[in-house]
Amino acid sequence: MTETLLSPFTLERDIKKSRFLASATPINSIEEAEAFISRIAAAGPDATHHCWAWQFGPHCRCHDAGEPSGTAGRPILQVVVAQKLDRVAIVVSRWFGGIKLGAGGLVRAYAGTAAECLREAPKEPLIDRIKLSFHCPFSLIGLLQSRLPEWGVEADTPDFDALGAQFVLTLPAEWQEDITQRITDLTNGQAQIRVVEDN
Repeated sequence: MTETLLSPFTLERDIKKSRFLASATPINSIEEAEAFISRIAAAGPDATHHCWAWQFGPHCRCHDAGEPSGTAGRPILQVVVAQKLDRVAIVVSRWFGGIKLGAGGLVRAYAGTAAECLREAPKEPLIDRIKLSFHCPFSLIGLLQSRLPEWGVEADTPDFDALGAQFVLTLPAEWQEDITQRITDLTNGQAQIRVVEDN
C-alpha cells in the first residue's frame, strides 16, 4: 500500500563530523515540492549542499546540488520509492565537517539519513480522491447539505446562482459510483454529475 506523510518531519545525524539534516513533507502538487525545497534552502544558507528528491504520482525529480553526480539526489529518491511513498518531498542538507566521505560514503550518508527520517515520520495511507461537480435546485439544497456529512463527503462552499447552487465534492475515488447514485436518487435525477479534472 502506498503511503504519504501525515505532517512535515525532520531528522538530524552527524556522520564523520558532517551534519546531515533531513526535512520531509507531504505535497499536493509539484509546485508545493519546489516551494518546500526553496524554503529549506533559504532557511539554511550556510549549508554546503541541499540535496533533494520528490515523488508526486508518476512524476519525480532529484538533484545532487553540487555533490558528485549520483551520490545524493538519486539515492534519496530511491529511498522514497523503496518505502512506497508518494506525494512526498525531502531535502537532505549537509554541513561539511572537514572529512571527505568518498562517493560510497556520500551515498550511504544521504540515503541513510533520508531512510531514517522517512521511517520515523508519521504516515497515512494514500487514498486516490476525485472531485465531483453538479448543480442542485434550491428546493433540495438543505436536504443535500444534511446528507453529505452523513456520507463522509467533503463539500466546497456551494456557488449560488438564480436556479440553485453548484456543488463540488471531494471523495475517495472508490466511492464515486455509490455517491453518484445517492445524489441521483436524492435529486430524482435532476443533478447532472461530472468528474472535475485537476488543472
